[in-house]
Amino acid sequence: MMKLVVALLVSSAAAFVAPVSQSATLSASKVAVRGAPVDEFEIGVQPPAGFFDPLNYCETQPESFARRRAVERKHGRVAMMAVVGLLLHNADVEFPGYLSKSQNLKFSDIPNGLTGITKVPSAGLLQIIVFVGFIELFWWPASNYSGDYGCGFFGAKYEGAEKVQKLNAEMANGRLAMLGIIGNMFAECQTGQTLKEQLAAGNMIPF
Repeated sequence: MMKLVVALLVSSAAAFVAPVSQSATLSASKVAVRGAPVDEFEIGVQPPAGFFDPLNYCETQPESFARRRAVERKHGRVAMMAVVGLLLHNADVEFPGYLSKSQNLKFSDIPNGLTGITKVPSAGLLQIIVFVGFIELFWWPASNYSGDYGCGFFGAKYEGAEKVQKLNAEMANGRLAMLGIIGNMFAECQTGQTLKEQLAAGNMIPF
């Protein structure tokens, strides 16, 4: 039964693949070329959905395609970092020492899950906001729609077909991470249990 449901979902997604006119392709490609040396229409086009544009945004609003792609890429990167942090924290991998010496608060005192953010002192939250704002405005500016900030992948830089392959892998992993982190948030809100507690209780069994 579950296999049948999955098959129906896959076939439904494939049915929403929309054709893209040549004019829209050329227009959006020019936008992409200004920010990156690759055609963004090649990135993220993966089976079973293929080129997924059910609302025909690429035809009706081709100039906004570059921004939407940049937003998707950035959200994917943030989500991948969130998933890694989620896994590490639930595995009790934490910084040593104090988060706040004045409040006698250690990093290990911060609980897992969504409630952990409520235990971080206001000064700590302000530091996070300022640091993220600095990255967004100056270090890796949001105005750079290409997402290429010249630092490569741990120093390694790619070109041509290899770069397209790496960008496709990043896009696919980012999409999965977005689903994964939001799914974990919903599950924690519904059950009141962190990921570690859900695994220990056997609540992660899919069937």
